[in-house]
Amino acid sequence: MKWENSISQILGVQYPMIQAPMFGVTTPQMVAAAAKANVLGSLSLGDLPADKCVEAIRATKALTNQPFAVNIFVNAIPQLSAELRIQYAHTKQFVEKLAQQYHLEANIPDIDDIKFTDYHEQVEAIIAEGCKLVSFTFGNFDAQSIQKFKDNGVILIGTCTSVKEAVLLEQSGIDLICVQGIEAGGHRGSFIDADIPQIGGLSLLSQVYDRVKTPLIYAGGIYNAKTLWASKILGAQAFQIGSLLLGTKESALQEFEKQRLRNATEADIILTKSFSGRYARGLKNAFIDALEHTEWVLPYPYQNKLTSELRKLAKANSNADFVSIWAGQSINEYSGSSTTEIIQQLIQETEKFHHDF
Repeated sequence: MKWENSISQILGVQYPMIQAPMFGVTTPQMVAAAAKANVLGSLSLGDLPADKCVEAIRATKALTNQPFAVNIFVNAIPQLSAELRIQYAHTKQFVEKLAQQYHLEANIPDIDDIKFTDYHEQVEAIIAEGCKLVSFTFGNFDAQSIQKFKDNGVILIGTCTSVKEAVLLEQSGIDLICVQGIEAGGHRGSFIDADIPQIGGLSLLSQVYDRVKTPLIYAGGIYNAKTLWASKILGAQAFQIGSLLLGTKESALQEFEKQRLRNATEADIILTKSFSGRYARGLKNAFIDALEHTEWVLPYPYQNKLTSELRKLAKANSNADFVSIWAGQSINEYSGSSTTEIIQQLIQETEKFHHDF
């Protein structure tokens, strides 16, 4: 099977496969392990402050001399209105009482104590660190940032969840587009419409392929040779793997979270705004059941900041009811093997499937 194509050449890897940037799951060790399998590792920086971005980038560089991407959030921050202040205070009170019922004393910050990261600071740090592959989600860079990256020889990888978003990314000069199907784990990359487009991944991929000329990466539900091959047939030139790596020894998830995943059924996996104020796919728990479809869900990123300390506390107490465990619809065994080994197995399985096919 011939793996090499335009995307593998652009990314500088042998196989056009990408370890998904999963904020809170991806570690420098996972990125290095993916690179060892001759695919692209992705370091998720999320909304970390610039100095923390630099720390993570340098920690990853210390583990691998192979190319890797960095990924950041480029969402707009809703204006802090008087109404939002009141809603935040009420939500804080509700969540603290809920946590107490489960014997968790959460120290949730007041709204004026929350700090947000301006992605422009991250852009400067990323360029200064010499990173040449940057992926992003929750929006699109402004024209000045795109030009700054281009002037520094950086390849840009945007995320779309609709044809409209793909077209906009292409018109902006983004080099590669990651098509995220509705079945993908974690946060939706949607950024145009208030309501997320609920389009199945393979339908979306096929439609995007017909509308844009930009090379496409596919993310959502890939966990074996058949799912990878299906996306290839529909136009993907690269394949992003996320949920398959959640249980790996390099994953930042704790053992109780990995065990919760291994016990999950298809009925456990839902789309929810409860933890962050932005739709994400993961495992149902007591927190989601209590907040979903209530008034106690603030817009992103305010809800995300409000629940942050609670999630940390729950993690420290091995309490699966108050942590966000993100996962896609393709349930697998969430192997505890290394990222390198799992990716190599997927490559071998795909080559055998292609040969038999």
